[in-house]
Amino acid sequence: MKALIPLYLALIACLPGLAASLAGVHLSPQTAALVAGAAILGASFLLLWACDVAQHDIPQALALAVVALIAVLPEYAVDMYFTWMAGQHPESDYAHFAIANMTGANRLLIGVAWTAVAGIVWWRTRKPVVLESDRRLEVVFLGLATAYAITIPLSGSLTWVDGAVLVGLYVVYILLAGRREAEEPDLEGVAAHIARLPSGKRRFVTALLFLFAAGIIVANAERFSEGLVATGRILGVSEFLLVQWLAPIASEAPEFIVAIMFAMRGRASLALGSLVSSKLNQWTLLVGMIPGVYGVSAGSFAAPIPLDALQLHEIMLTAAQSLLAVGLLSGLRLDVRGALLLFGLFIGQFLAPAVPDAVWAFLPGHLTGGQVHYLFTFLYFGVFVVLLPRIGPHLLVLVRPGRRETS
Repeated sequence: MKALIPLYLALIACLPGLAASLAGVHLSPQTAALVAGAAILGASFLLLWACDVAQHDIPQALALAVVALIAVLPEYAVDMYFTWMAGQHPESDYAHFAIANMTGANRLLIGVAWTAVAGIVWWRTRKPVVLESDRRLEVVFLGLATAYAITIPLSGSLTWVDGAVLVGLYVVYILLAGRREAEEPDLEGVAAHIARLPSGKRRFVTALLFLFAAGIIVANAERFSEGLVATGRILGVSEFLLVQWLAPIASEAPEFIVAIMFAMRGRASLALGSLVSSKLNQWTLLVGMIPGVYGVSAGSFAAPIPLDALQLHEIMLTAAQSLLAVGLLSGLRLDVRGALLLFGLFIGQFLAPAVPDAVWAFLPGHLTGGQVHYLFTFLYFGVFVVLLPRIGPHLLVLVRPGRRETS
């Protein structure tokens, strides 16, 4: 059936990585990264479909928690591998790679995925994306997590206390979200086909997809992570940048694609809402788990995961982007101007380190690419402050829904 073609393609993408892992085949770093990355990408789609179908068979409060955790397993597997290895080898660069993967995934969600949805909706309707009022909860908790995240680089460390606070925020969010009125999931494509099966077969297929996809991800996380790092060394490309931008693509692509499909089909609120939830998940759970996993691996929580000035700046830059995004979304809408602003700043900070210093030398101040990259943190904060008179009333209504906005 045509509806199942994406399922077959996802399974095919998983097979080479599964075979290489089971057979213990030695591959070149480039091939290992490609094969394992394709397997993780295929498994990510399988997880996404299984998570959607699972909402038919488990209570909504439990579904919110379980599905949110499982859907981001690919991103977590890579990041937690780097974090675990950092605890085993504190003298290595693994801690830097863990922060690179985490910050890259978070900034891609806002800078590319959010803006793509808003851009598609404006292109089709000339209207902004408007979220349902229920999504206020996600935006509020994203704002709280962002406010706390700003304190991490200011304190100079990411400790188990920070992890406990961020994970705690997510737990409270799940408890509050679980009180929402249950809604029947609106499924399409592969997920809809599986959901139409008799309950016994549906649960069996869903469980099988979960187990198979999880096994694929766990089996390929190390090969993919190490392959990326080694590829960077061979090609003379920054390993940090490869881990920061290429690794999240394999794990985030299914969410991006599904959100874009929803936007193309006129379901803009669902598209952006799912991406906001994903951002909240990663900005709380993903960041919060890093110090815990590091402490377990190192055998002690006394010393935080080692971070230098670059990693602390990456966290601050990510927090600054998140702050501006929350401000723009505080009215539960994202228009094309806000989307272009987020995309423009994202592209600027993405390209700045790659531009030769000789180019920047022509500009006032004679800055280097690295210094310009730092400048984008201040740009995010500065734009937020400039927009505060306009978004301030929305922020007040966001945290105090009973308060009326002023025009």
